[in-house]
Amino acid sequence: MANYTEDQMAEFQEAFQLFDNRGDGKIHVAQIGDALRALGQNPTESDVKKYTHQHKPDERVSFEVFLPIYQQISKSRSADTADDFIEGLRHFDKDGNGYISSAELRHLLTTLGEKLTDDEVEQLLQGQEDSQGNVNYEEFVKLIMSG
Repeated sequence: MANYTEDQMAEFQEAFQLFDNRGDGKIHVAQIGDALRALGQNPTESDVKKYTHQHKPDERVSFEVFLPIYQQISKSRSADTADDFIEGLRHFDKDGNGYISSAELRHLLTTLGEKLTDDEVEQLLQGQEDSQGNVNYEEFVKLIMSG
């Protein structure tokens, strides 16, 4: 079990209690994904099912059952690396040369996943385009992930 500070544990319990609609210290298995998201995680439904499959959907689980699920989701999500994002963008690299058009990247960033605004995309792409309007997506991802 990972060592969390008292403040972190209090935050986890507070988020958990938001979903405890009966006041019995338990939440429905179906609410686990929402509780994880309330704590800043972003699990897919398949991630949630992977860690909750042994419970019935209408079953209620305690905080003691929820916390290890949170830890597993947290651990697996932090494993997302630049390589994962590069691999995803590689599908849009029609020529296989490490570049995608900035227009296509703009479209992806404003319409898929956690959508960015046009201004946010403009800031991210500043100085990234070559003379043909293409972006080296490997360099782009590494720049973004380095903060």
